[in-house]
Amino acid sequence: MARMEDRLYDMLEPAVAALDFTLWGVEFVRAGKHSTLRVYIDSDNGVTVDDCADVSYQVSAILDVEDPIQSEYYLEVSSPGMERPFFKVEQYALYIGEIAAVELTMAQQGKRKFKGVIAAVDGDYIEFNIDGETFKIMHSAIKKAHLVPQLNKGLRMRGKVIAKEILSV
Repeated sequence: MARMEDRLYDMLEPAVAALDFTLWGVEFVRAGKHSTLRVYIDSDNGVTVDDCADVSYQVSAILDVEDPIQSEYYLEVSSPGMERPFFKVEQYALYIGEIAAVELTMAQQGKRKFKGVIAAVDGDYIEFNIDGETFKIMHSAIKKAHLVPQLNKGLRMRGKVIAKEILSV
């Protein structure tokens, strides 16, 4: 059986695409009556608050009709931001050469949490360089991961440099 997030992704992706956005990922954080459904959208032109409101309106309508979540929850729609979380293997390929913070479901080679450079993507495996060593991790073994922005290298969005100098003091 597919994970709830995967089912929600498949359900919401056509509506988000119809609004000219990419559905970057879906995350459901369980916390009783305070659970949260996070929907991350992306676009080559960036994401505004109005964009999030438009997508939220469409997504809410679908969720009301389909009712895939039986408990109470809050809906959040946002951009993945600079520390964008990774949901799919293909997303890592956009950031080869960049640093990711990774948490594994189980320790591998004595590590459960690490930061490493995304070196390559091969099928369902992502290779990370950590302190000169290469670790090949199956995507299903990753509990969560996100990009670690390197402000001195410029801001990248979906693999493209969009700003060379972010911070000047």
